[in-house]
Amino acid sequence: MKLNTNNNSYIIIYSAILVVIVAFLLAFVYQALKPMQDANVALDVKKQILYSLNIRDLDGAEAEAKYAEVVKEEKETEEGQKVYECNVDGQDLLVASLKGMGLWGGISGYVSVDGEGKVYGAYFNHESETAGLGAEIKDSQAWQEKFIGKRIYGDDGSVVLSVVKKVEDPETQVDCVTGATLTSNGVDAMLKAGLKNVKPTKAEEE
Repeated sequence: MKLNTNNNSYIIIYSAILVVIVAFLLAFVYQALKPMQDANVALDVKKQILYSLNIRDLDGAEAEAKYAEVVKEEKETEEGQKVYECNVDGQDLLVASLKGMGLWGGISGYVSVDGEGKVYGAYFNHESETAGLGAEIKDSQAWQEKFIGKRIYGDDGSVVLSVVKKVEDPETQVDCVTGATLTSNGVDAMLKAGLKNVKPTKAEEE
């Protein structure tokens, strides 16, 4: 009996079998590649933390080794925020993980805090900010470096580090990214929320 390939039942069964085969192959490939993907994600996080410590331009193996050298302990606050105790060239530092919202999606970052409550280094990332505008929070190392040396806390312990349109207090303020006011506002809010519970090393020892 000749198989009728124009029959509706044949087409449905053939399509269903094909879908099952493709789904199986995709699931197999995903499972096979997942360990590599997870390793790449973990390495990217380590590199971002190193960037916030002003350690850049390392390949994968170098970054892994440097991370193991400078990051002494990873902690998590009651709110679920990750904080890293580090030591760079004999200097104790805290790196705070930050999360917030930009113009088009989530933004994140890491800020390292020295013993005097000042910014040692900063790195910011984003999910979908506009290239050449909001994306500059990630792409512009020069903008990130503007945070270095800024005072984070006021006399009352509140976060005074700010991203503003016009800098009036160079000790605590960084000018926003040109043409990206809403993204810059998101960075400002992220700093306020993410640094309020992170105390500098000397403050913890006193």
